[in-house]
Amino acid sequence: MIDQGTIDRIINAAQIVDVVSEFVTLRKRGVNYIGLCPFHDERTPSFSVSPSKQICKCFSCGKGGNVVHFIMEHEQLNYYEALKFLGKKYNIEIQEKELTPEQMQARSTRESMFVVNDYARDYFSKILHDHPQGRAIGLAYFKQRGFREDIITKFQLGYSTESNNAFANEAQLRGFKKEFIVKTGLCYETDQHELRDRFWSRVIFPVHTLSGKVVAFGGRTLNTENKRIAKYVNSPESDIYTKSNELYGIYFAKQAIVKADNCFLVEGYTDVISMHQAGVENVVSSSGTALTTGQIRLIHRFTDNITVLYDGDKAGIHASIRGIDMLLEEGMNVKVVLLPEGEDPDSFARKQNATSFQAYIKQHETDFIRFKIGLLMDEAGEDPIKKAELIADIVKSIAVIPEAIIRSVYIKESSQLLHISETVLVAEITKIKREELQKRKNLLRREKDKLAQETPEQAAKRASYIPKIGQEGQEFYQFERLIVQTIVRYGNLPLCTVVNELGEETELSVIEYIIRDLRQDEIEFYNPLHRSLLEESKQFLLNQQEGEISRFFLSHPNPDISRLAADLVSDKYQLSKYHTKGQTIITDEERLDELVPMLLVNFKNALLLAEVKHILQALKDPGIMNDPEKCNAAMEQYMELKEIQSVMAKKLGDRVIIPPSL
Repeated sequence: MIDQGTIDRIINAAQIVDVVSEFVTLRKRGVNYIGLCPFHDERTPSFSVSPSKQICKCFSCGKGGNVVHFIMEHEQLNYYEALKFLGKKYNIEIQEKELTPEQMQARSTRESMFVVNDYARDYFSKILHDHPQGRAIGLAYFKQRGFREDIITKFQLGYSTESNNAFANEAQLRGFKKEFIVKTGLCYETDQHELRDRFWSRVIFPVHTLSGKVVAFGGRTLNTENKRIAKYVNSPESDIYTKSNELYGIYFAKQAIVKADNCFLVEGYTDVISMHQAGVENVVSSSGTALTTGQIRLIHRFTDNITVLYDGDKAGIHASIRGIDMLLEEGMNVKVVLLPEGEDPDSFARKQNATSFQAYIKQHETDFIRFKIGLLMDEAGEDPIKKAELIADIVKSIAVIPEAIIRSVYIKESSQLLHISETVLVAEITKIKREELQKRKNLLRREKDKLAQETPEQAAKRASYIPKIGQEGQEFYQFERLIVQTIVRYGNLPLCTVVNELGEETELSVIEYIIRDLRQDEIEFYNPLHRSLLEESKQFLLNQQEGEISRFFLSHPNPDISRLAADLVSDKYQLSKYHTKGQTIITDEERLDELVPMLLVNFKNALLLAEVKHILQALKDPGIMNDPEKCNAAMEQYMELKEIQSVMAKKLGDRVIIPPSL
């Protein structure tokens, strides 16, 4: 964990205009700066940067936040990685909180493994360029594949000599522990407790995480005569490498994927590298393994659209086509491109530039369902049994698509291509969906049975307050957000003076007033993040921290809280504007003593309205209406709420604050 003092130093040093300017062309407009949003394609600038508030916001796609959030989004890093990114940029030493012995041990192991991998990457690269075998075999192979020197350097390619323990000996000589050399999978230990290199006599492809760390390696043999030697050897899974969650090339492709709003999926390392060299950078590879849900979700962080590139090998297509249903299930829009016969993405890309490659893709891409129908129809021929199997296969693919509208479009298209009634397809899909629903119901029933066996203490620990009815689109939620916005902007400002039991006058801040008022009526916020922010505001007061409270929240170590604060500070909606006859604007800050109580009253009134609607809806239920005891209880609750509403109405009078559409 990075301590708060270090976070504050980083955020204070990283001026948002300077940081954003490295990625976006900004021009001044009034007190702010504007530019084209880096997170979506647009022609009219809607991305605003405020140097005074140290925040940015796109009022078209909604993305933004403080300087850390910008780097998180742009570089696709987590909160602490983004802080380290900025700390390195501004030469700020990262000081972290003391961890438990267990955390220190786990962290030490992981960091040691990363250090070993970094050394191995540099070692293999040096062998490639400086060792006689590296130049004569490894570098010659890459050159023969047509890879330029800048591309070889970019992807940090390397070579391991024909000695099966050269790396092991050199690494130990450099002081690296055997434990970590083995844990990374770079070497393995024999029965005689000797280390052997895993990748000896192979060209090396380092595998990078999203943030650029080397977590694994792939090694390709150049010995094509001995069929017993595996063509590729990959690092085994380890404490830092989970194969199902990594994609080759994602580190180099992430920004291009966001910019193009599309990702090309290929099979191998060289496919990715050749496409990069051709100028097509939004490409990743599953490295010859079956596509996994973790890999798909990694792509989905950047785009909804994916284009799968296939060569003409039908066996290869059938092997990987099964994984595409997973893409559909995750809500991806899937296109397929079949390359010319005899070509794979590597060989085809080497003959193209970015313009001609993209032109070919545009001309030949087709949606996955149409592609699959065409492929299977050719194989089925006139065989009715195979046709029936084909239809069942297509139905399964359509059934996994989560969006009903997209399913409907594919049903219509499949009906025309397969010459079968839409009604039949809908019936089959409905059957599959019904079976899935039944499975979920069975799972839910088992969970309910578990809950029924809970002790009162377990139930109390699990339970938390949530209004009986309440979703983010409802009116009470909008008032709740306005109250939280007031805390972020003005929470530590004085609001009013009250007299305690001893007759002493005490000044209450906005935060203290809100906490006291909600506690009196035993009300909590609906949104858990809002509740967390309110709790943190108490800590701000208890610690008697200086400076603006918005600054405290914007630099908060919890990235969810700091992002919410940035949204509330940059919100283009104002809580209100009062105009006198002379057109003098009274700001929210000047009338907090009126605004805060009225927001709270409106919030409570909206909660009451939601609860009244809930009871009226319940009274329409025959099961309650036909049960005198339940019906009377509901009616009594309804009458009690109506009495409270009448009290609220007197408080509200004519001064009802209309919440904006947040």
